[in-house]
Amino acid sequence: MSHRILLLSLLHPLPDNPARGTFVADRVRLLRSMGHDVKVVNTLPRMLRMHEQRRSTMQGVAKAPRTFSFENHEILSVRHTAFPDNPLPRWTATSIKRRARRIEKWLGEWRPELISSHTIWPTAELARVLSERWKIPWVATVHGHDFDVGLAANQGNRIRRLCQSADALVVVSERLDGVIDGSEIIPCHLEVPDPARQKVEKWHGRWRRGELEILFPANSRRPEKNHILALDTGRELEARGWRVKIGDLPNVPRDVVHDRMRACDIALVTSLRESAPMVAREAVACGLPVVSVDVGDLATWLPNRCIAKDTPEALADAV
Repeated sequence: MSHRILLLSLLHPLPDNPARGTFVADRVRLLRSMGHDVKVVNTLPRMLRMHEQRRSTMQGVAKAPRTFSFENHEILSVRHTAFPDNPLPRWTATSIKRRARRIEKWLGEWRPELISSHTIWPTAELARVLSERWKIPWVATVHGHDFDVGLAANQGNRIRRLCQSADALVVVSERLDGVIDGSEIIPCHLEVPDPARQKVEKWHGRWRRGELEILFPANSRRPEKNHILALDTGRELEARGWRVKIGDLPNVPRDVVHDRMRACDIALVTSLRESAPMVAREAVACGLPVVSVDVGDLATWLPNRCIAKDTPEALADAV
């Protein structure tokens, strides 16, 4: 049975940043492949282009068009007022809830049977208002940041109330389950096209004084990805006789990501926090071995020898 679904997200890809929120686009694509009629609203903060430098995930937000086409579907962008570190969460909540009428006008006579909010703050404030107006259920989905960072921040109490008021609360990993009562686990699905898939092969290079190309599978500008630890690990490997190259993934399209994964020798994950991370599963699907610190759910499926302490020496040993 197909349904009409309105999906709200703070992190949908943008024309100038196609790598942003690919997991949201993956979910939309999956729902449409199952026959559901899905419309997407991108909830974006107002900001100047110079403020995009605060976080790489905000690249392309300042000049994002009000409507744009993504995979032959129209996406609506609505703006709300927000401040760094959310000193005034009530102000932000009021601002985003005022966008309800703009969304109704864009939808015309089309009305959803379900609202899905990907990320809680502040998108779920808008989802709750629309669900009450249309008298339909809404689902909140947590990918990590709302719990890992948001609950301890100024908006923490609002995040808790929003999660408790949702008709269903979905988390994407076991680590997030139970943080707030009543959650259910629905992992993000893995979307790697067949041409990019291959098995992880045994190492065939020389063990000493060989060249080792390491992929840092994230944007090095994101502080939570801990790029400095990856660089220190590279230096430690060089001290042991390797010729090391380290490259990152700075906001590139998904097909380029998969090409890089197939070309490198190993992926190195050094993040301070992750919900999964999905990029590690993508790497393995592309035939790229992964070495990581103990973060997210990696310890539940990667071999023990691939999980190391967050020190350059331990990670170099694992590599």
